[in-house]
Amino acid sequence: MLNNLNKWLQKWMPILTPLSLVVGVLFHNIGVHLLFLVSWLFAFMTFSSSLNMNVKDVKSFSKHPVMILGSIAFLHIIMPIWAYFLSTIIFDDHLLTIGFVISVAVPTGVTSVIWVNICRGNLPLCLSIILIDTLLSPFLMPGLLHIAVGESIAIDTSSLIMDLLWMIVLPTVMGVLLNELTKGNIKATLGRKLAPFSKLCLFGVVMINSSAIAPYLKQVTWELFGVILLVLFIAASGYAIALIIGHFVWKDTSIVTTFVFIGGMRNIAIGVIIATTYFPAKVAMPVVFGMLFQQVLASLYSRVIEKYKMKYEAPSV
Repeated sequence: MLNNLNKWLQKWMPILTPLSLVVGVLFHNIGVHLLFLVSWLFAFMTFSSSLNMNVKDVKSFSKHPVMILGSIAFLHIIMPIWAYFLSTIIFDDHLLTIGFVISVAVPTGVTSVIWVNICRGNLPLCLSIILIDTLLSPFLMPGLLHIAVGESIAIDTSSLIMDLLWMIVLPTVMGVLLNELTKGNIKATLGRKLAPFSKLCLFGVVMINSSAIAPYLKQVTWELFGVILLVLFIAASGYAIALIIGHFVWKDTSIVTTFVFIGGMRNIAIGVIIATTYFPAKVAMPVVFGMLFQQVLASLYSRVIEKYKMKYEAPSV
């Protein structure tokens, strides 16, 4: 039953995620009273996802150091610069610029595993990057935000680091340790049972946090329309840039596939939490809208990858 529920939720995620946003906006008066649940929901999501990881994922750094470092540089240097550049040119609004930077500076999404697996990428390498990037995020994100924010807004860095440690690092370490202690058996037992609840938690996080941007959605404006279009463009271009870089740097199509989905997917839920907790509500607009397109774009680019592999994949002997 739980397995069927998980498959159903996975199938309809591209619809259920934006629907959660709409519900959160419509019932924003309720959502604002549930904000205390968000960090707990996200910690649960992180723990559930990390049950698929093990210590070997970190050890694979020695096999693919350039790929892993390149992925982290792409996620936390190239894409934030790209988002900052576009948002400052199109919008004369520092709060929106911060939001766009947050939307791409967050760690890579755990759901990239699904698309890497579907498109026959390098799954162990994908897990390695997710784990390493997740563990580094409490130290990378505060630094990036300080650069993007400047002196205009004060950030409580110590609280931000503690929140990231609590919501990301601690649950990840617990999940990895349990996977190691059970020699991987926990993935087939507890991991599968928790998977549908993890997705429900994601919808809950979206619904609760979208209440923060409700005031900006009551009236449709050109600015709102522009924010949505730019979010879509940045997200789509992230996949495209990753494919171009991957094609010229790595000839192995499985590694290129992994790089594309690692570079395109984002753990946007943590970005929403950071935006709504540490910044004015308007900062959350680009971050929340990022959830509308992520799964749809991943599906579209999975077709692009299939065509790419048909053209460039070396024939098996």
